[in-house]
Amino acid sequence: MADASFLNWPFFDDRHRELAVSLEEWCIKNLPVDHSDTDAACKALVAQLGQDGWLEHSAVDPDEPGKLDVRSLCLIRETLARHDGLADFAFAMQGLGTGAISLFGSSEQQNWLRKTRAGSALSAFALSEPKSGSDVAAMDMTATRDGNHFVLNGEKTWISNGGIADVYCVFARTGEAPGARGLSCFLVPAETDGLAVAERLEVIAPHPLARLKFDNVRVSSDALVGEPGQGFKVAMSVLDIFRSTVGAAALGFARRALEATLVRVRERELFGAPMSELQMVQGHVADMALDVDASALLVYRAAWTKDSGAARVTREAAMAKLHATDKAQDVIDRAVQLHGGDGVRHGHIVESLYREIRALRIYEGASDVQKIVIARQMLEGG
Repeated sequence: MADASFLNWPFFDDRHRELAVSLEEWCIKNLPVDHSDTDAACKALVAQLGQDGWLEHSAVDPDEPGKLDVRSLCLIRETLARHDGLADFAFAMQGLGTGAISLFGSSEQQNWLRKTRAGSALSAFALSEPKSGSDVAAMDMTATRDGNHFVLNGEKTWISNGGIADVYCVFARTGEAPGARGLSCFLVPAETDGLAVAERLEVIAPHPLARLKFDNVRVSSDALVGEPGQGFKVAMSVLDIFRSTVGAAALGFARRALEATLVRVRERELFGAPMSELQMVQGHVADMALDVDASALLVYRAAWTKDSGAARVTREAAMAKLHATDKAQDVIDRAVQLHGGDGVRHGHIVESLYREIRALRIYEGASDVQKIVIARQMLEGG
């Protein structure tokens, strides 16, 4: 059983503790799922997460306007990730994909949230391009105004839920100003003419990903999310919230690796005694526990700070994402080492965690980019 003592930290209210306990019970009953058909598994997970009420936390309620509770998002992602990486992915994409609508969407656009929160529609966040991953300001995709419409042309790649999403939040260059100041965000239903899946992308931990092609995709000006030229602000505001949750998912993976390692070293004998009696093994366990707790402190500090009313938590979120993902990689690598041959056997939990964790150090801002973000924030005095 994973350590839950962190729930007593002052970052949380009783409702968060109750949420964590209820979700843990749900996960034990329902996870993991069969991953043999990734698309089908994701659709089924979204449907079940919606039916059982967990997706209500992924986006604002359009009938009762409020704000996203980042601590709840983090607790849910950590718990789901600890039980099943694909379940975490399914939940996370419903939040990230609709983040722009939650924060900046019109009342009409927020009608989509009724569907995504219920699990009857899947969403996606279409920001990355072949030539502009970390460098969002270098975006090539264009959205040209044509009367009361915009016409979108270009490509997006590494789009989570690409090919199975019902609606995409798409970022394109509208040209109000150079660089980042000339981007806008659009809500594009998947069945819109001219939008096609150019390629499905296979990665080491199976997730639904795709490269999308936009060929004269025509959308009404009502599809614009927020103001023209404010797309970079929209994207960064969404990432300001969800970067902390990436750290939470990594934390869930790390906790699971530590949990599996404790079982292993207590039960496995080496040189006539349990591995847990070897001082070098104890040193590894201590390092793993330290990394887990330090990551948890950074993740839930960032979430608490945002929930407490901070306008931006750019530095805190970057620190949480950077430390939690990098250290989860270290924790899981030690778990593999302490499991010996079993650690690299396909299907073993630490082997699957080893494949799951790697992408988290890249998406939503690679580790090196997070270092730049942190340094700039510090040099600018905040």
